[in-house]
Amino acid sequence: MKPQLDLELSKVDNLLRRFEEIHNFIYANDGLSPQQTLEEIIKILFIKIFDERNKKNLFNISIDEINNIKKSITSVNFINRISILLEETTKEYKDIFDIDEKIRLSVSSLSYTINKLQNISLSDSSNDSKGLAFQKFLAHQEKDSRGQFFTPEPIINFCVEIIQPKINETIIDPACGSGGFLISALNFLIKNNSNANESIIISNSLFGIDINKSIARIAKMKLLLESNGNTNIFCTNSLDDLDEIKLNLISGKNNNFNDGFDIVLTNPPFGTMGKITDRKILSQFEMGHKWTSLNGEYIKTKQLINAQSAEILFIERCLNLLKEGGRMCIVLPNGHFENSSLEYLRFFIKKNALILGIVNLPQETFIPYGTGVKTSLLFLKKDSSNIRKNYSIFFSKIKKIGYQGNKNGTPIYQKDKFGNIIKDINKNSLVDEDLSKVINEYKIFQDTNIVNTDNSFKLNYANLNGRFDYDFYSPENRNLISILINKNAVYLGDIAYIVKNKSNVLKQHDKVVEYIELSDINTHSFEIINSTSFKVHELPTRASYDIKTDDIITSLAGNSVGTKKHATALVTEEFNGFICSNGFRVLRNFKIDSFYLLYFLKSDAFLKQMFMYRTGAAIPCVSDNDFAKILVYLPNENTIKKIAHKMREAFNLRQESKKYIEDIEKEYQI
Repeated sequence: MKPQLDLELSKVDNLLRRFEEIHNFIYANDGLSPQQTLEEIIKILFIKIFDERNKKNLFNISIDEINNIKKSITSVNFINRISILLEETTKEYKDIFDIDEKIRLSVSSLSYTINKLQNISLSDSSNDSKGLAFQKFLAHQEKDSRGQFFTPEPIINFCVEIIQPKINETIIDPACGSGGFLISALNFLIKNNSNANESIIISNSLFGIDINKSIARIAKMKLLLESNGNTNIFCTNSLDDLDEIKLNLISGKNNNFNDGFDIVLTNPPFGTMGKITDRKILSQFEMGHKWTSLNGEYIKTKQLINAQSAEILFIERCLNLLKEGGRMCIVLPNGHFENSSLEYLRFFIKKNALILGIVNLPQETFIPYGTGVKTSLLFLKKDSSNIRKNYSIFFSKIKKIGYQGNKNGTPIYQKDKFGNIIKDINKNSLVDEDLSKVINEYKIFQDTNIVNTDNSFKLNYANLNGRFDYDFYSPENRNLISILINKNAVYLGDIAYIVKNKSNVLKQHDKVVEYIELSDINTHSFEIINSTSFKVHELPTRASYDIKTDDIITSLAGNSVGTKKHATALVTEEFNGFICSNGFRVLRNFKIDSFYLLYFLKSDAFLKQMFMYRTGAAIPCVSDNDFAKILVYLPNENTIKKIAHKMREAFNLRQESKKYIEDIEKEYQI
């Protein structure tokens, strides 16, 4: 049964509850999805604000009209008033509304909504609760059904605290979504400046662009509800012609933004859209061209690439939008910080900016918001002259985000030794996070150039090679490498042949082969414990390498690489001639005792190096080049013999044990 119409003229009460009542009524009565319902509410809020600011006095419904609607009598005057308002509103906000925009609500839902809002002033800037109410309402509704995701509020606030915007600085988000970064920057400026004027900040300092009209409307509405001034949210493609975008941004402004903006804060779209293939767009960007390596540097060629990831183009566009000395923070997949194929991108960044900081985020950061991609934050300062080479870079790793990596992002609270939740002086539960700790560490680093904690460290620019990732440069890993080098460790590629050629057997279409996958390894005992029969043409595309008796196979891909569950095995005679996945690398023709190497491939020294060399935001892997450069510690010959002997003896005992069990099973078939 549909809920009864409650069209009694309402007094102003809790605005958040009123928003939710409107949403629930429309959702229950009009058969719209939650997202469609939200979009209709946004339209109505726009026409109400337009009505208030232009003193049209058309946004209302009378008792007689309510009664007529209850009796299913069409109220022509009511429909006409709202239609006129909608038409004039779409002209006022033509960049975020279509010229033929319609309200897709039933008359009963429209009248219910108008009645609920008609006695509330949305353009009265003295009412600072309305913007907050709207934001809380959106927190439950704004996940977009098309797969886009939003930046978690703790991360947004963290980025703003690190960037530390100042009054009169211009701030832009070229992929603003629902305006989270802009609202956070606004709150920061108000909190840290007692004489800050909200309307002036919104009108003169905050700018946002989003390609999606529905989402741009939300961002504009957020700012409209914070101020009765103008807002600078534009619906366009931030990757279009730069001059045209700048013209739109400065249109009607007294300020001269031709030199660029002071701050860029953004989380560009990644992982949710295809690559950019439009040659007109690609031709504008250096990152739209092929780059070639020459003497340790990269040079842009005149040749366009076929396609480029949007977020890579956004990095360049953000730098384009900044003035010299301007600061930026951008959220990026970890692969952009570490993948060898993107070294040219990191060269481009180093060439055009000072790297202020790199902060690694936990795996669970974006899971409640639509993606499990691992991400990091990149903080830059535009420096086109590219002269400064001797400076320190702040590196940090957030270990506790304050919520679980589940669909709802369930909060995690601090607990005492008895398991009781710790509360502050206002009896609010304290979230278990280290974002605030890292903010303090960064501020100390800014003042003193000193930082060395469990979360954070500094690195001199001269020591920054082709990678930007936290784990690669962590003090623990750098110390390990130094120790191994001082002990005259050797490269793995120098003491074993690494098989890279695919098996010739894969050319025999109907031949039956035995195939070994990563899950077929007992990681505790160095054993292959299973295989699966396939005809060659039925094999997974991962099937790659022959394995032979006494080979060692070890994994290079997957979440277990570099952990205690890392898969390594010695190939025994029963698996001779099988085919293994390309998730392994096959080692043979050893220049040291293979049983010592087998021991080393389970040591912390090996696992830490593998973890350090991992790349990839989705499925971690280690490149062949980095794998070959793994440092293998070789003690004196006598020690190597002792270790190898014990390993061989332990392995043989394991094989004998298996044989005893097999004999029992044959003799006593219970």
